[in-house]
Amino acid sequence: MSTKSNQFAGIALITTLFFLWGFAHNLDPILIPHLKRSFTLSTMQATLVDSAVFIAYFLMAIPAGMIIKKWGYKGGIIFGLVVFAIGCYLFIPAANTQQYSFFLVALFIIACGLTTLETAANPYITVIGDPAGAATRLNFAQSFNGLANALAPIVGARLILAKGYTDEALNAMAPGARQIALASEASSVKAPYFILGTVLAVIAVCFYFVKMPVVYKQDAGDTVKSDGVFRALKHKHLSWAVAAQFFYVGAQVCVFSLFILYATQSAGISETDAAYYLSAAGFAFLVGRFLGTALMKFVSSDKLLSLYAAINVALCAAAVLNQGIITVYILIAICFFMSIMFPTIFALGVKDLKSDTEYGSSLIIMSIVGGAVIPRIFGYISDSTGDIRQGYWVPLVCFIVIVIFGLKGHKITRKAAANPSAAQIL
Repeated sequence: MSTKSNQFAGIALITTLFFLWGFAHNLDPILIPHLKRSFTLSTMQATLVDSAVFIAYFLMAIPAGMIIKKWGYKGGIIFGLVVFAIGCYLFIPAANTQQYSFFLVALFIIACGLTTLETAANPYITVIGDPAGAATRLNFAQSFNGLANALAPIVGARLILAKGYTDEALNAMAPGARQIALASEASSVKAPYFILGTVLAVIAVCFYFVKMPVVYKQDAGDTVKSDGVFRALKHKHLSWAVAAQFFYVGAQVCVFSLFILYATQSAGISETDAAYYLSAAGFAFLVGRFLGTALMKFVSSDKLLSLYAAINVALCAAAVLNQGIITVYILIAICFFMSIMFPTIFALGVKDLKSDTEYGSSLIIMSIVGGAVIPRIFGYISDSTGDIRQGYWVPLVCFIVIVIFGLKGHKITRKAAANPSAAQIL
């Protein structure tokens, strides 16, 4: 197989990963209201779903970078797929035992697999072609993540939420019958996660047998080996990217994961209807990703990033100050303008890191722990005020940080050190 064919096959397979981890993440907004009701949780307790997922990013990001350093992109991807699949299969015993903590463990293991996949796939896309097109290439691949954003809520609503009982029906039941009904609801997650785990196992086999493109670091100026993971933070634009990604992911999780809870309380619609609106938000995210990728041919990625973030600051204020169905459309608009943020921050953060690229990728992926921390603050404000709309002050502050990154934080002020030889990393 030619080098060009290898590159096409590699990008095609990598793109499926963007879809799959997007699908897994966008089942979480379905799980949150589902498990909240099944286990009678507060909003803050329900956000432990996000905490379990994003704490894994914090703990697994550096080991993931080490795995990729040792085994290459292909080995890291196969490892991530296997761990991801194991976590999906664990949903079966979690549902059988009816333990909320077991669900959280399964989600943590899934996220360990996702961390490894994202640590490998994001830099792979940026280095496999022309460096000038890294942000555009990453945004294009992440567009399939946006497709998952649109499809996962529909699938989750039909396979998980639609099988649940209404609040009126549950309240009318005797305590014993109600417990049985809630147990039955919790079990509805088994089939979708079993199917997802099986798909992941098949794709892992495909990665094992398909010849992937070999990527070499051949930059003549790259003559010094990386000093280590935290030494990579000597690049100021990387440090800014880590902070920006922390706040961005926190904001995104607040919007997507708490979308259904927000919509049902602010607009007074049912959970199933809210899930369909969430699918519309995912579609807006997808359109925004494709449109943003196209716009980057005419507008620099940093300027587009700061513009979109500034618009979202205003939209978050509107989400706090309004009520009724208009607030749902405001959230959909926020999703549209969030669309380019993750890949653009990532691409700007790893730009010109050279021998520090793998560790820089690990640190940016590590910063995804913002998704564990910031929604907890959102939940605390919502519970303490009794008004979930007040939680939107939290993502508003997050988007202000991203505006600053887009305006000045992304600027490279120290050149990357370099590697003396062309090192094979696959």
